[in-house]
Order: sequence, then C-alpha cells, then structure tokens
Amino acid sequence: MGGPNLEVFKFSLYLFVPIAALVHFGDPEWYRKHVVPYRDRLFPSAERTDQYIPKETAAIREELARIKAERLARRAVKEPEENNS
Repeated sequence: MGGPNLEVFKFSLYLFVPIAALVHFGDPEWYRKHVVPYRDRLFPSAERTDQYIPKETAAIREELARIKAERLARRAVKEPEENNS
C-alpha cells in the first residue's frame, strides 16, 4: 500500500494540524481582535439582561403585563410610521 513514508507523513500531519490550530486560535490578541467584537454583537450586554427572575405567580403575571405593555407601546409608535410610508 503506502509504506513507511506515508505513515510518517500522516502521523506528522495528525500532530501538526491541531498544534497549528492551537497556536493560531489560542493567541490572546487574535481572540480580542476577532471573537470579542462578534461576541458583543451576538449576545446582549449585562445591562440589557434581566438578573431578577420572578418566582411567584403574581410577580410573573405583573412581569408579563409589563412586557405586553412595552410591546403595545412599541407597536403603537411603529404603526403610524408604517402608515406614513
């Protein structure tokens, strides 16, 4: 079939590819340049996330009512803009 030279080549390739990937993608400067900006676009900031999760039924209903009111207010603002267009 291939012989010992092929086996040495395959073995060196199996070692080289993961090590090269670790050296390239493991660089902190590369991470800050490419991953952090994308992460900031992909996930909301800590200020925009809710840290308090209601556990009682009444609190859950109040939170749902608040979310619905915000959604209706946004829709009320958006509808006149769409009608004017």
